[in-house]
Amino acid sequence: MILSDLHTHSNNSFDAKNSADEMCCAAVERGLYAIAVTDHCEAPFIKYGKDCEYGSFDERIPKSIKETLAAKSKYADKLKVLCGIELGEPMHDSDGTKRALSYGEYDFILASVHNLRDMEDFYYLDYSAINLSLLLNNYFDEIAETADFDNYDSLAHLTYPLRYILVKTGSIPDMSEFKTQIDKIFKILIKKNKSLEINVSGLFKELKTTLPDYDLIQRYYELGGRLITVGTDSHSTEYVGKGIETGLNIAKKAGFKQYAIYENHNPVFIDIP
Repeated sequence: MILSDLHTHSNNSFDAKNSADEMCCAAVERGLYAIAVTDHCEAPFIKYGKDCEYGSFDERIPKSIKETLAAKSKYADKLKVLCGIELGEPMHDSDGTKRALSYGEYDFILASVHNLRDMEDFYYLDYSAINLSLLLNNYFDEIAETADFDNYDSLAHLTYPLRYILVKTGSIPDMSEFKTQIDKIFKILIKKNKSLEINVSGLFKELKTTLPDYDLIQRYYELGGRLITVGTDSHSTEYVGKGIETGLNIAKKAGFKQYAIYENHNPVFIDIP
């Protein structure tokens, strides 16, 4: 099986450990065909510069691009290295988003939502004081808004909040309540020819499943979705490529015969045997 990891973070992300070169070296050692380095860039926080809690994106992202391109050259005969970015909350700050897109030339852009407008990242929330139904309703509304954004290639970790809701409350809400909203998101992706990411990080956390899970991946396929990417969301070399084969097998079970990698924002399809 040809394996590619299209969601990884180098130490140009505030919460990651290893350099782009080290991440690519790990990909080579594990026999991957392709890797995308997709460092965090939270659009609403760019304006804070060096005062930002995540560091200066004006410094981090150009450095990420430079180091990724160096790795692309270094490993050219062993690995397809793709220059990417994880663009967080692009709909929260149009000026920040334009700035993020201007840092350089990307092969691949992940769009994500880590926090709702005027709220902290889901990681930090106190769920005992929150109406989970309302929170997730608002989250999927923002995800639909993000899906309708033009300048991205794949929608990252659709069920991101569940990572932290499970850890902090011990259970996961009944997702059937949000079926109409999730269907709307899938239909937007299909209409705009955007990919749905199968994020395998949950396989190694309390969730023990991909984000989104099999049922939602299958529903996306049922509605006509055919574009998927697969990524580990690795923040260290330890997880580069880990679980990608499992993610592809889940995709195959749901009906998918191919997944995509992106070069200059164009999908290149790879068969799932």
